[in-house]
Amino acid sequence: MRSITSISPTISALMGIEPPALAHGPPLSDVMRAARRVFASKTAEKCLIYAADAIGSSLFNRHNSTFSQVTRNAPIRVQLSSVFPPKTPVCFASIFTGAQPKAHGIRKYERPVLACDTLFDALARGGKKVAIVAVEDCSMSIIFRGRKIDYFIEPHDDEVIERAVRLLASGSHDFIVAYNQGYDDVMHKTVPESPLSLRALRNHVRDFNRLAIEMKEVWSDKDAALMWMTDHGAHIDPVTGKGTHGERIPEDMEVNEFFGLYPRT
Repeated sequence: MRSITSISPTISALMGIEPPALAHGPPLSDVMRAARRVFASKTAEKCLIYAADAIGSSLFNRHNSTFSQVTRNAPIRVQLSSVFPPKTPVCFASIFTGAQPKAHGIRKYERPVLACDTLFDALARGGKKVAIVAVEDCSMSIIFRGRKIDYFIEPHDDEVIERAVRLLASGSHDFIVAYNQGYDDVMHKTVPESPLSLRALRNHVRDFNRLAIEMKEVWSDKDAALMWMTDHGAHIDPVTGKGTHGERIPEDMEVNEFFGLYPRT
């Protein structure tokens, strides 16, 4: 199975820039074939990523109908493997560098600011205006600091969505990542498929749909890419009886990523 390290080369190719220095893998061929068909210039001018923490393939497989708004807005589904250990800072470091943990340096649950080249650096070098919108004290708000990009750190998921909507409406950025963690928070307190966890999942789908609708309206005159992104899955810890992740098992390692490509109208 292909790895989440393929995401940075794919986004780089979609945006027409050179990938980060450590990203040596090829772009995802299914996404790039679709881009060649959809975009007259073969590349996207704008890109919006909604990053939802801990939404593994097992959730998609067992609650397929819950994802209907995801698959409608981003119909290109790509099955990927997380990196080991499937912990949030390890995974997002691999996603946004295109490198395995031994290369980028985050090999356990720790949150240093990455010193190596990232997709955000590559986008900035390519002349793209970039924004990270994330929840305060989450990995996304910490490990990618110090880049020539804009950071919008909000207290909760809802404020992240509101900020991302305003950024889209302003037209000020070419690349926006909006990170939400509600499902991961609740899953750790309960189990991956508790009523509260599934409600949090539905909230993520709702918010993705809202951002997709806004994106398609404000970027209608641009070739634009949309992505539902996740980092790893989850399972029930046999000791605590609660949700967790970090094992080399399908529940934690297998993820689905979804892409939508929208030509200018």
